[in-house]
Order: sequence, then C-alpha cells, then structure tokens
Amino acid sequence: MQVSQQVRQAVHQILVAAYPQIPSLADLPVQDTRPEFEGDFTVVLFSAAKTMKKPLDQIGEELGRLLVEKSHSLFASHQVIKGFLNLSVNDGVWTRFLDSQFADPNYGRQAPAESRVMVEYSSPNTNKPLHLGHLRNNFLGWSLSEIYKACGHTTVKTCIANDRGIHICKSMVAWQRYAGGATPTSTGMKGDHFVGDYYVRFGLELQKETAELVERGIPPDDAEKQSSLMKAAHQMLLDWEAGDPEVRALWKKMNEWVYAGFAETYRRIGTDFDRVYYESETYLLGKDLVELGLERSVFFQKEDGSVWIDLSAEGLDQKIVRRKDGTAVYMTQDIGLVVKKFEDYHCRQSVYVVGDEQNYHFHVLQLICLKLGLPAAEGIHHLSYGMVELPSGRMKTREGNVVDADDILDEMLREAERKTSEQGKTAGFSEAELKDLYEIIGIGGLKFFLLRVDPKKRMLFNPEESVDLHGFTATFIQYAHARIKSILRSDQTSETGKSSEKPADRPEELVPLLPAEKQLIVQLERYPESLRQALEDMDPSVVANYAYALAKNFNGFYSDHSVLQAESAAKKQLRLKLCRFTANTLASALGLLGIRAPERM
Repeated sequence: MQVSQQVRQAVHQILVAAYPQIPSLADLPVQDTRPEFEGDFTVVLFSAAKTMKKPLDQIGEELGRLLVEKSHSLFASHQVIKGFLNLSVNDGVWTRFLDSQFADPNYGRQAPAESRVMVEYSSPNTNKPLHLGHLRNNFLGWSLSEIYKACGHTTVKTCIANDRGIHICKSMVAWQRYAGGATPTSTGMKGDHFVGDYYVRFGLELQKETAELVERGIPPDDAEKQSSLMKAAHQMLLDWEAGDPEVRALWKKMNEWVYAGFAETYRRIGTDFDRVYYESETYLLGKDLVELGLERSVFFQKEDGSVWIDLSAEGLDQKIVRRKDGTAVYMTQDIGLVVKKFEDYHCRQSVYVVGDEQNYHFHVLQLICLKLGLPAAEGIHHLSYGMVELPSGRMKTREGNVVDADDILDEMLREAERKTSEQGKTAGFSEAELKDLYEIIGIGGLKFFLLRVDPKKRMLFNPEESVDLHGFTATFIQYAHARIKSILRSDQTSETGKSSEKPADRPEELVPLLPAEKQLIVQLERYPESLRQALEDMDPSVVANYAYALAKNFNGFYSDHSVLQAESAAKKQLRLKLCRFTANTLASALGLLGIRAPERM
C-alpha cells in the first residue's frame, strides 16, 4: 500500500472514530506538505474547525497528539501551523515501502479494469505530409492513451483519415497535368512528400492562372472559380462521388502513396493505431440521424430545405446539419461517426485530440449528441491543444508556412549528434549504437519538449534547446537513467561477480534516513498520484514534469552521497535499492511519453 494511502486511512479511522461530529475524510483533506515546512503530509483543518467549534491551533494539537499516540508506528511527530497539521512519517515506514516496491518494473500502474476509452488523434489529410502540428497531436494522443492504460483502462487508439474532398482532387489534377507519369519510386521520394508537392504545384499554377484572368478584366473573386484548374478539381470531385472508375483508381493509387509515407513517419515517432477510419467510408454517416432529430424536434428545417439546430438557449447560435441539396456537412459525419465508433467498440468515453481552432465544433458536437440521446454522448471530450511555433527561419518549409514532420525529425537527429559529439562521452560505441543513441536522444527530445507544456498552451519549439543535457529536457532525464544503470552495472561486476543488492523479501536493518534519501523515496512514492493527476487533467505534461523532478532529485542525492562507497553495508543496500527504484520509475514515466530510456549515454 502507498504510504499516502496509509496516512489517509489512519487519519480517517482514528480521527473520525474519536470525533463523531466529523462525518468523513472530506472534512479533513490530506495533502503533501509543502517543501518549505517540516513534515510529509498535511491535514487541512479549516472545515473541521467549523464543525468542532474550537480554535484551529487547539484542534491541530489535539488531533496531532492523538494520531501520533494511536498510530505511533506510522507517525513520528506533528507540527501545527496556522490551520494546517503537518505529520512526519517514521523512517521505517518509508524504508518498508522502498523494500516492497523497488524491484517492481510496473510500479504505479493499476490492474486492468472493465472501462474502455477511445482516443482519436493524428487525423491527417491525404494530400500532403504530416507537419509540426501533427507531431504535437500524435504525441499527445499516444501518450494519453498509454496513461489511460497505465491507470487500468482498456484503450482504443483511432485515427480518421481525411481522404476525400476538393483538397485531394487538387493534388490529383496537378499530378495528371504536370507529373508526366512520375511516381514516388521513379523520383526516389516518400509518397506523402511526392503527393504534397503536387498539392503545392496546384496552388502555384492556380495563382498564375488566376492572375492572368484578372488581367483580362475578370473580377478576382470570379477569376479563381473560372480557372481551368479549379474547374477540373471540382469536376473530379463530382466524378469521384459518382464512382467514376478511372478517377477512383487514381485516387486510390495516390492515397496509397501517401499512406506509405505516413507509415514511415509513424514508425519513426512510434505512433500506432488500433483502427483507422476513412472519411471516404464515413462521409455518408449521420443522414439518418438528421431525420431522427427532425422527428424529435431537436432539428428544424428552413424554407430552402436545409436542416439546422438552434443552440441559442445554450448561449450559441444556429448550426447547419444538412445542406439544402441534402448533402451532409462535417458535423453530420461526426454525429454518425460517434454512433459508428460506439457500435464498433462500446467505449463509454471518447477523447478527440484536435487543435483549439475546433473548440466550437466539438462543443456543438457533444450538445447535439446529448440532445439526440446518442450512446456515450456524455463521455465525449475534446482534448484541445495550442499551436506550435518555431523561431523564424529555423527550418525549410514546403508551403511557406508549414514545417514538415520529417524535416523536423531529421533536424533533431542532427542536433542530437552535434550535442553528443560535443560531450565526448561515447567512446566504445559502435556506429550502429551511436545511430540508435541519436534516435533515442533526438526523438526523445522532440517528444518531451512538445509534451512538457500544458496542452492548452501555445508553445515555441526550439530544436537546439530540446536536447540540452542540463536543461528541462528528456536528455537530462535520460542521462540520469543511464547514470543509474552504470552504477548498477558496476555493482553487478564486483569481485564476487554477484550483485550485493539483496532481494525485496529480505528487508534491511532499519537505519535512519538522511534527508536526501528520504526526499527521493517520498518523490518515488508520489508517482502513482502523478499518473492519476495526468489522467484526471488529460495532460501528459504532469508525467513529464514528474520525471524531470525525479531525475533532478536523484542527481542531488547522488552528488551528496556515494552509492558503491557508502559508509556502511546497510547504507549501500538502501542506496542500491533507491537507484533501481528510480531507474524503473524514470523508464516507466518516459515510456508513457513514448520516450526510450537508454542504458548508457
């Protein structure tokens, strides 16, 4: 049992029994003691004071003495400060906790439960490569899925591929006109970059054609519509919707090129999905739900035949759900997909990882689903995240304003190699090992930098800063892990050839804990709570910040105290256990962020 659970249980059992007027632990909340005060856990007394009608200091002294007397094996002392009762836990409790958990690689993870959660992320268009925004999206969605899993939930990772529409047809028209039969294979390009270049080519050629039409006297608003390129794209969209075999064959071929490119990028960043939904297969969903909404007076029909929902009572406006020509809008598709996903997986909670520009859309989506009484509508949650920006001029772009994910990944590997070379600590690494190390540092640095910030905040990404060995980075944490592994290897290669670390079922003699030792154990004990907090907030940055704090805590402990040359055999064993426990926890936390923990650096 966690020490924090023991403390809360003791507070509840002892104090509520002694003071029946305190109905529950909710009236005596227990929290971690702030670092500037003495103690490990703090009981907040203000609510109890209203019930007990006594001065705060008197209540605190009474409750503190009672806790220490009734549970002397748990609490060593107490201190009352202005309405807060600070409790210090006996060293033996912390040592027994260390003995029971240090060897468990799954420490902090909860047993699987019945609940099932769907997390949808990535959601790329199939007319261009993944970009910087997609990286933050993928990292958030994948990490949140793993955090759910660590907290005992079954997770279903999904993606919706936006594989149809006018934007797809633009790439297709440009390829027909300008490619001359070229393919990704013939040009040696990744498929997504290849198709993306034709999307860009369409835009450039459209600008030229539109400018020529404007010079002939055609108004700018009409010039683009009258251009041969735009007319061809719209005709191709109509042909696709009509099922034209040649158009469908070209569409399928070009999408396959893009998917092959996506797959390579996903492999590099460690993203995976349990199910990919395709807009080409879902865009007709939801039409029957519009009829259901009309029958139930959730929707209303205007004179032109279009169907709307009035959300003015919720402080919003009217939202269209079906055009006057009977075609669906994105909202219609998303309503239908809510039902489709539930039929497929029966998830009571569904998280959409989508940028904050879609806040309104997902607010309206949930309101509509609730009004229609759709299954699991109350479980819809939009994990909204802010834009990622780069220092100007840092990297090349393909469209002038969007930076390709692959370019960033390549830049990160170069930065990792440069920083590693500067450190000069890789003697004895083979070429293959160095290449793998650059991947670990570079991709890890990128993920951590994009995940360490609250998702709701916009952020500035700096590749050089993200792999700083001494900064708030994955590299800092990875190096702490590698350092611990080196210590443990040194112990394993002692004169006997056997580890001097004793197994968990042989607890060490109780020795007083030094402040740095206890601080590290206390930090380790809080890992499960950080996972619960990350899940509650749907915020992987909680885990990122915990991992950094733990690595920093370990470094402070290690700079003050020798492990292998400890002052006694008992201290050596305790510190070896602390090392192993810390390494396990750092690897676990980094793993939830999709970051590898190296054995050596």
